[in-house]
Amino acid sequence: MNTASSELEIRRVITLDGCGAQERLISTRINGHEPREMFAGFPPASSQIAAQLVFGGCRFEKEARARVDGAGWPLLWVQGDGSSGNQIVGVQTFELEGCSLRRVTAGDRVIGTCWSDSDADYCLLAGVLPTDPTAHRSVQTRSCFQQIEAALQQADMDFSHIVRTWFYLDKLLAWYDEFNTVRTAFFQSRGVFNRLLPASTGIGAGNPAGAALTAGVLAVRPRHNRVQIQTVTSPRQGPATAYCSSFSRAVELAFPTRRQLIISGTASITPGGKTAFAGNPRQQMHLTLEVVEALLKARGMDWSHATRAVGYFQDIRALDTFDACCRERHIPPLPMAPAHAAICRSDLLFELEIDAVVSATMDPQNSVAKGTTVR
Repeated sequence: MNTASSELEIRRVITLDGCGAQERLISTRINGHEPREMFAGFPPASSQIAAQLVFGGCRFEKEARARVDGAGWPLLWVQGDGSSGNQIVGVQTFELEGCSLRRVTAGDRVIGTCWSDSDADYCLLAGVLPTDPTAHRSVQTRSCFQQIEAALQQADMDFSHIVRTWFYLDKLLAWYDEFNTVRTAFFQSRGVFNRLLPASTGIGAGNPAGAALTAGVLAVRPRHNRVQIQTVTSPRQGPATAYCSSFSRAVELAFPTRRQLIISGTASITPGGKTAFAGNPRQQMHLTLEVVEALLKARGMDWSHATRAVGYFQDIRALDTFDACCRERHIPPLPMAPAHAAICRSDLLFELEIDAVVSATMDPQNSVAKGTTVR
């Protein structure tokens, strides 16, 4: 892992070598008073951006696009519910080198990137919006799923290829149950429950378009039968479907040379589905870290294998508390972008999503194994 720091930002870069391609996952925490300056280095000279996630005030979005010549890549920009909108707190960038990229569009907007290696075809969507941001939010939700489906068709894929989703709902606490009802019905209509239920994150945040929600998707289509994709159950939490939320706790992609674990947004929830340590951010963070660590260990991984993460904070000032919790648990500095957001329950204060990668030769039962594909 390469790490770069400055007064302006803390940036962690993870480089993954694939089959003929190199992927860089750049997670940035903004510390300075002029966070817009971080866009001065884009686009990079030696690689291409597959997508970029920005967590900060929506009023900065147009200026940021202008600084990067319009951002010809998918850009998902969200401002957390309750955020003042006066700062950018985190940015995550997905860069690719050594492969050909193809963009996916919706009208005149770029919302996705496709690429391939010898193992699989990939499609990463970011900033998907409903067609009419003035429609009822249930209508907007169905429209957003339809837009995802249309975008995947441009990549010759469909919902059966989705391994991960992100949903950012404006004023989430007012209608999260409504969103879940629409999502479940759409998944049923597309046979998702009969195949692979994706990992997911659902968070409260607005978007520059003023739509009820915006979304992102990662889809993977294997090129041969040595690529295996499966859901992974959590040792410490029950299935999210038990309380009508249609996602898997984690999804694992096993390639010939590496295994990738995609862990859904995880919060302080008991095995029975109840909130634990309501109102106590420190204890909620510790439990969340315990749950995530159990998932990593179950697949022969540990914190050193993390390739990217996003920490969602109801109060962004609790970022210092999270850092302290990690130090107390001897967790190394994570490649994490922080985000100011509302969590899916009013008594939940923190949520963490994380990806990790190890060599395919590692035994999933060996919890101290070290991966070789992350450097």
